Amino acid sequence: MLESALNVLGVYKVYERRLKSQVERDEVPSHVGIVLDGNRRWAASQRLSKGVGHEEGANRAEELLEWCHQIGIKTVTLYVLSTENLERTPEELAALFTLIQARLAKLLTDERIVRYRVKVKAIGELGLLPSSVRQLLTEIEAKTSEYDGHYLNIALAYGGRAEITDMVRSVAQDVRNGRLNPGEISEETVSKRLYTSFLPNQEPDLIIRTSGEERMSGFLLWQGAYSELVFVDVFWPAFRFIDLLRAVRTYQKRRRRYGK
Repeated sequence: MLESALNVLGVYKVYERRLKSQVERDEVPSHVGIVLDGNRRWAASQRLSKGVGHEEGANRAEELLEWCHQIGIKTVTLYVLSTENLERTPEELAALFTLIQARLAKLLTDERIVRYRVKVKAIGELGLLPSSVRQLLTEIEAKTSEYDGHYLNIALAYGGRAEITDMVRSVAQDVRNGRLNPGEISEETVSKRLYTSFLPNQEPDLIIRTSGEERMSGFLLWQGAYSELVFVDVFWPAFRFIDLLRAVRTYQKRRRRYGK
């Protein structure tokens, strides 16, 4: 009730403009990773179905692209669906895949992708996804393959341990075939074999998790080793531009030590 009243009075818009002005005076993170958590719990808190929670979460993800562009964030990686999420009921998964397919089809024709030159890439064990979803991802990636204005990475059927396991298999295969000397294996060797190897800035400066949970849940385990973490006590469907600005401002106030 209070939030609705403040919105009517325009207080949030004034605060949003002030925050945006403050954030733009300092260095903005180049790469932001976001764990989109809390769709189902938001729906339950509103006495709505899980499907509505996922729909609203998808709406926020679409708005997020515009917010990031406004403040100059070049790369965004969204943790949309984990490998553990694939263990949900067949009914919920079917609804999720239908929603993902619909939003990917919408993304394929989104004029902002062309205007902002957004390279879109899916990361994860994509073979676990329905063929219809994989087909759309292939079309989007082909359409945006030459773009380099922004980078949108969609983590689907993704798990950080699975990514590292795939990397180890790749290294082991090259060692076995004589293409790689074990003594030559370096951090660069690893980085070049991760799902995010195509990015100019693989390592997120900032990782945000919504819903109040304070854990990584396997998200970008290698890449996020020195990322600044911000945990937001807001379910993803209720996430606002203000919440993004606050997270970035928190990042700007920290001194990054990189383990030193």
